[in-house]
Amino acid sequence: MSDMYRSIILELYRNPLNKGIISDADVSAHDANTSCGDELDIYLKFDDNGEKLVDIKFDGKGCAISQASASLLTEEVKGLSLDELKSFGKEEALELLGIDVQPVRRKCALLGYKVFKLALFEYLAKKMGMTVTDEDFRQL
Repeated sequence: MSDMYRSIILELYRNPLNKGIISDADVSAHDANTSCGDELDIYLKFDDNGEKLVDIKFDGKGCAISQASASLLTEEVKGLSLDELKSFGKEEALELLGIDVQPVRRKCALLGYKVFKLALFEYLAKKMGMTVTDEDFRQL
């Protein structure tokens, strides 16, 4: 890993972007990486039309890679439309880190992405009048 990217990851770990809670969030989701103890909550707030993400925050604890990745992800997706959010993929999320993530650290790097997609899935289900259960999430 280059020194520049290592410095960015450590800086985002110490001073993450968009860390916090949205008390009036439209939806939130939680998950954990049991192999290393990372835990993350993501909160989404959409505009009045429900079509554009106007705010996103994350909260939780974990290693520098999981926290930096969540920080970068929240910054990247804020302001996107529902269609853009639905098409945002895990490879894009990994690219935000700017490093080649080793297989042993992929779960750490993708935890924020996974929780973001869980929250988005729940939001879309709510828009369609459906209820989502934990079992539904496990099948993703």
